Amino acid sequence: MPFFTINNLISMFSVWLLLVSILLFLIVLYWRLVTGKGYLGERRVHRTCQRGLPRQTYRIFFDVTLPTPDGTTQIDHLIVSPFGIFVIETKTMKGWIFGGLRQKTWTQKIYRHTSTFQNPLHQNYKHIKTLEAALEIPLDQLISIVVFAGSAKLKTRMPENVVRLDGLLRLIRSRQDVVFSPKEVEANAAKIEALRLRRSLKTRRAHVRHVQEIVAEKARPSCPLCAGKMERRVVSGGKLAGQKFWGCLRFPDCRGVIVIDPKEPA
Repeated sequence: MPFFTINNLISMFSVWLLLVSILLFLIVLYWRLVTGKGYLGERRVHRTCQRGLPRQTYRIFFDVTLPTPDGTTQIDHLIVSPFGIFVIETKTMKGWIFGGLRQKTWTQKIYRHTSTFQNPLHQNYKHIKTLEAALEIPLDQLISIVVFAGSAKLKTRMPENVVRLDGLLRLIRSRQDVVFSPKEVEANAAKIEALRLRRSLKTRRAHVRHVQEIVAEKARPSCPLCAGKMERRVVSGGKLAGQKFWGCLRFPDCRGVIVIDPKEPA
């Protein structure tokens, strides 16, 4: 009598299929946790562009991570066309949005809660400069767009290149001055494809770490005595044991100190 019967094989296959299904579910769940709601908004923008723009004219790229001298920069959407290259930054937000072209930070207000976030036009400028150098094209052939893909309402007069999702296609189609020949369109698309880092959780995590390092560096105070860099330290003994403070990196030559409020997040 054979060891593997039909019933045994069916049972083994069912168990294997169940394990694969659980593994795929965990991978998808982890991906959603890593990317968050912003990724869902980016997908909405991508689908809108794919459905509304003819493929023979517009080459659409989604989630492009490019190397930079100091790390990486992640671009939500790139659209290569005869009319220029559209560089799109997506914000998936709700509530009321207040901001202006030259303001460093914009404001989001949801009922009584108010928070600020980096001016997305400034954020997109790094993407523009990276592409300018990588593709070796004039800056005016790169078109910066910020699109709000959530339910947010823009409550102040915004620059014309800041729109909600329902105005994105109209803005893109409004550009009709030809700046690239068909060969140049294909060449630029090929360069982007060659330069972009492979899309993966590893690439995204590396980019997130890079952004966190930039934020942490901006939050680092300067030494009050010599204006040098400081680092977080903890008092090791005595009455103040456990007290956190910023200490000058030039210690012991410089003894500049800034005490950290215990309520401040680590």
